[in-house]
Amino acid sequence: MFYLYNFLVTLTSFIWAPWMLLRANRRREAPNWEERLGQLEIPSPAGRSRVWIHAVSVGEVIAAKPILQLLREQEPTLEIVLTVTTSSGHQTAREQAKDLFDYLFYFPIDVLRFQMAGMQRVRPRAVAIMETELWWNFLWSADIFEAPVILINGRISDRNFRRTSRLGPIYRPMLKLMRRCLMQTQADADRIRQLGAENVEVLGNCKFDQAAAAPADPALWREKLGLSAGKPVLVVGSARAEEFAVFAEALVPLAAEAQIVFAPRHLERLPEFVGMLPSSLAVAYRSRGETAPDGGILFLDTYGELADIYAVADLVVIGGGFANLGGQNLLQPLAAGKPVVHGPHMQNFRDVAQLADAAGAAELCTGAELLSVVQRLLNDPERRVQMGGVARQLILDNVGASQRYADAILATVREGEDLFEARQIRRKQRETREAK
Repeated sequence: MFYLYNFLVTLTSFIWAPWMLLRANRRREAPNWEERLGQLEIPSPAGRSRVWIHAVSVGEVIAAKPILQLLREQEPTLEIVLTVTTSSGHQTAREQAKDLFDYLFYFPIDVLRFQMAGMQRVRPRAVAIMETELWWNFLWSADIFEAPVILINGRISDRNFRRTSRLGPIYRPMLKLMRRCLMQTQADADRIRQLGAENVEVLGNCKFDQAAAAPADPALWREKLGLSAGKPVLVVGSARAEEFAVFAEALVPLAAEAQIVFAPRHLERLPEFVGMLPSSLAVAYRSRGETAPDGGILFLDTYGELADIYAVADLVVIGGGFANLGGQNLLQPLAAGKPVVHGPHMQNFRDVAQLADAAGAAELCTGAELLSVVQRLLNDPERRVQMGGVARQLILDNVGASQRYADAILATVREGEDLFEARQIRRKQRETREAK
């Protein structure tokens, strides 16, 4: 099956290669294509232990921060190599986690020669993959170099499970290359077992730890954004392009009674949303240093600021759930003690959304109901304060997973060290026999 996989990768390269280039060209920052081809400029470990941690994009990089911090504190001599797939993830790592890793690269494309080239240059003692970014040639290359691989903060959404269940012949042998699969919830653990994984454990969701960090200073951000004390602040976070029509219909009437900060999930799609708004509506852009306009919308067209800006919100609407997209992460506004409104399609964050709804920290509504629900909450400050207090406590009740993941990574590094030493002993024994 491994050889069939690589045959198909080669056979379909005329499809996926142009698609990758097209997507990359839409990004503000182009990826480093030499690194994507496995040409990672990194010195030899020179006797130090090195771990390769792979995070895909912005969400995984932010979630990995508390784990990276713990690794730094507990094993200061451990070299951390962090890889990402997207340019937005690369920028987030540079700007928000620059002291938490030794080397930052773009992840090699999963072609065998590229992955082997990258693995040969990095030579990690262990590999940790955030969430469920599994690539067969990457896992195979790590196995060839005897670097044990673990999955951390693993999760499998409804959509991914349906898709991967049909690819069982591919996933079963690939998952055999994993030492441990450490999952967020029991449902995630059950799913990855059905796909063929062994040594599966539930350690929790490290995103609670990242979210639980001290919130940003709301007074500072009010000043930065030019927000007044006279009107409530509505923050729309991680809005997806497929929902733009819903948000445009709801936000235009709200602009007169609230100060609106709008953060799209993909910045390159923002012009589509602006085009849906009436030309008379005042707009401003954070990237230009502009402040919130009276009776209009401030667009957060920057990377890495949304989590801090939740601190100034009186109410937060989370995107991704008003179209059938699986939802977006609502942990950050909950941790900031903010009431949250989300749509019905939260499959990718079902456990957190259900916890928040049941506790009374969040409200679910359809796109058609969004305007009326937001207006009701904006006009009920006591209800918002009550929801915000429940939200913050919900996060604090679920912290601790990052320490468990850090411990697992360090244990895997030690296992990799033992494998390396055993390999060195075998090599010396072979050289001694050949010398005789």
